[in-house]
Amino acid sequence: MAVGDADIAFATDLFSDLGQLTTRKMFGGMCLYYQGIVFALLSSEGRLYLKVKGDLARELADGGSAQFHNMPYWSVPEQALDDADEACTLARRTLAML
Repeated sequence: MAVGDADIAFATDLFSDLGQLTTRKMFGGMCLYYQGIVFALLSSEGRLYLKVKGDLARELADGGSAQFHNMPYWSVPEQALDDADEACTLARRTLAML
């Protein structure tokens, strides 16, 4: 299953307060870029993940987020999917460590 236009629109809208984002479809999913840096991915199942490490990865894991395979991507918490301010705060924390 590949991500659809509605999934892409949701993800880019959720993080729109970051500024101009670019996307690239790959392997049925999509990567999201801010200033040329991959900070998130949308899996082919439509699940959104942030590229995190360290304390933020532990925080997300402790909160119930799932890891994308064995890669440094952790699912965006459900409450952040409904709150663009919270999602962008997490994305900014992500970008600060990349």
